[in-house]
Amino acid sequence: MEQNSETFSDRVLNFTIADRNARGRSVRLDGSLEQILATHDYPPAIKHLLAEALTIATLMGALLKGEGSQLTLQAQTEGGVVDLLVCDYRDGELRGYVKHDAERLEQLGANPSLAALFGKGYLAVTFDLPSTKQRYQGIVPLEGDSLAAACEAYFAQSEQLPTLIRIGVKSGPLGTVAGGLLIQHLAEGEEGRERLHVRLDHPEWEHVATMAGSTRHDELVDPELSMEALVWRLFHEEREVRVEPGAALSRGCRCTIEHFTDVISRFPEAERDEMRDETGAIVVDCAFCSRIFPVPA
Repeated sequence: MEQNSETFSDRVLNFTIADRNARGRSVRLDGSLEQILATHDYPPAIKHLLAEALTIATLMGALLKGEGSQLTLQAQTEGGVVDLLVCDYRDGELRGYVKHDAERLEQLGANPSLAALFGKGYLAVTFDLPSTKQRYQGIVPLEGDSLAAACEAYFAQSEQLPTLIRIGVKSGPLGTVAGGLLIQHLAEGEEGRERLHVRLDHPEWEHVATMAGSTRHDELVDPELSMEALVWRLFHEEREVRVEPGAALSRGCRCTIEHFTDVISRFPEAERDEMRDETGAIVVDCAFCSRIFPVPA
């Protein structure tokens, strides 16, 4: 494979292992991730958390088909340092935000656990499918050592779909890089066929999960290692592995004056009056892009 045909960053790579009835996605975020993280002065632990969440949202969102389909991850907590984490993916556009208690976070040290960050928390996974006008959501406890583990639990509980997710995040003088791998078992056939015997101990899935589970953190964030090369390292003994570049990735807040005007127009006039400042404008603060939008009266 020629160098210029390979996928290195800010683009999803889709792959399928037909003989094992498995599908996967691999991704590495750098420029798009830096743009999102730069909108707020996040401390290192929160920056790492959001980078992980954005990578997971990309991997899961890339499974969706149909223009305009959107995946949203939202973590809400009770008693945790993080009050709210939300990020979403739509047609390759990413955005994310974390609201947290900076003073309490500082008391936790350099590498706080997921439990310390979230306390008693829940992860909501929402799929919006405009082509079918469907919207559905699954909610799982934020348990385990990582957001990736919570998302694996979501697929096991809500979708009955064996799933393995591996995430790597690295911060340095040149910025933050995050990479991820997601692979799933579609028992009894590839996409579009009925799943007759999905189970975590299926021999096909055990084999694929063992291979994918050997992925190293440094491989996921290595800017010199293409996604195709990573998939080849893991599955080169298979008879056939199909790879296909997916969506290009970018920061996409999607906030505009027109959008906020439309949303505000749906409120009763009395409520809009309460929202207005002394100039008569309604000021909207977008948490995703850290911008102020004054909506005219």
